[in-house]
Amino acid sequence: MKKVLFLIHSLGHGGAEKVLVNLVNNMDKTKFDVTVQTLIDSGVNKKYLSPDVRYLPGIREFKGNSKIIGAISPTVLYKFYVREKYDIVVSYLEGTSSRVLSGCMDPQVKKVAWVHIEFDDKRKYTRFFKSEKEVTAFYSNLNKVVCVSDSVRTSLEYCANKHFSNAMVLYNTVESDKVLRLAGEPIEDVHFDEDELKICSVGKITGTKGFDRLARIQKRLLSEKIRSHIYILGVGEDQGKITDYLKKNNLLETYTFLGYRENPYKYVAACDLYVCASHREGFSTAVTEALIVGTPVVSTCCSGAYELLGKNNEYGIVTDNSEEGIYRGIKEIIVSRERLLSYKKMAQQRGTLFSKEKTTKADIPPPSSSPGTPIRSLRNQVFSI
Repeated sequence: MKKVLFLIHSLGHGGAEKVLVNLVNNMDKTKFDVTVQTLIDSGVNKKYLSPDVRYLPGIREFKGNSKIIGAISPTVLYKFYVREKYDIVVSYLEGTSSRVLSGCMDPQVKKVAWVHIEFDDKRKYTRFFKSEKEVTAFYSNLNKVVCVSDSVRTSLEYCANKHFSNAMVLYNTVESDKVLRLAGEPIEDVHFDEDELKICSVGKITGTKGFDRLARIQKRLLSEKIRSHIYILGVGEDQGKITDYLKKNNLLETYTFLGYRENPYKYVAACDLYVCASHREGFSTAVTEALIVGTPVVSTCCSGAYELLGKNNEYGIVTDNSEEGIYRGIKEIIVSRERLLSYKKMAQQRGTLFSKEKTTKADIPPPSSSPGTPIRSLRNQVFSI
C-alpha cells in the first residue's frame, strides 16, 4: 500500500478545497493510505473528509501567515510540515503548498503538483518562488504535474516557455450523486418570485469572482424593464464594497447575498440561469455543478469554460472576459423562454459527462491526452509513479 500525502494551504470554502475532499474520499483505500496536511488549520471542508482519510492540522490561522510562510526556506518548511515518510507527496493548489514541496530533498519520494489556476502573467507564475528559473525548475523536476484543464496546462507552459513532458490534464472530481440528491431538498428560507428571472452565482466574494460586474449588470437589466434578481452564495472581503454600490443604486431588493450554504445546489437548481463572471478560473467547480443540476450557464472565457460549455456554445454561452461580454451573454440566452429551456436540456446532458463515476475513473479524455491512451488509466497514472 502506498502512502500518499496531500499538502494544501487550508480546507476553506473554495471550489478547489471541495474538489480535494472529493478526490481523497474516492481514492481506493485498499491501495492508498491517504493523508491530508493543511499548512493552516482552518476551513469548513475538513469536516467532509471521510473517516478513512487522515487529517493533519497545520498552524493556527493568523493575519499575514502566507507572507511568513513565503519568507521561510522551503527545506525548513518541508521538514516542519512533513514528519513522516511518504511514497508520494502532492502539492494541491499552486502557492504555499508548492513552496513546501520544493523543499523535499528525498530522491525516493515521488512528487506531484496539482495546478488549478490559469497563469495569465509571470507575476502569478513566480509567486512564492525567488525567480522564474526557480519555479520552472520546480515543475520540471516533479514526477507529475496535474492540470485541471487544458488551458491551465497551456498557460503553465507559456509562462515557463517550455513543454512539460511530465504534465497531464485531469478534470475535477465532483460528487454528482450527492449534488443531485441535495439539489432536490426543499427551500424554506428564500422566497423565489416565479415572475422574476432568477440569476445565481457561487464563490468567495473577492475581486477575482467578478460579483461587482454582476451588480452593475443588474442595474442595466432593471433599466431595460427586465425583472431579474441576482442571488450570490458565498462570503468574502468584497461584500461590503458591493453592498455600498447596491445601496447607492437602489438594488438591495434585487441583489441578494445568501452567505455560505452547506447545500448551495438546491438554490442553483431553483434559478433560471447561472453566471460565472470570474476574471480567472482553473476549471470551475461551481459551473460544473450548475450543469449537473441542469441550470443553464453563461461564463466568461476563463480557463476551462470552452471545455465545459463547448467551443461553439453548444452547452452554454461563453463570453468575452468583460462586463459588456457577460451582459451580452445574459441577453443572448434569455432572448426567449424556449432558448432558456433548450439550454437547460443541454446543461443536463453535459452535466452527465462530469459525474463522479466518470471523473474518478477519468472517463472523460482531456484534449491533451495522447491518442490511444486508455482513458480509464489517466487518473491511475498520477499515483502509479
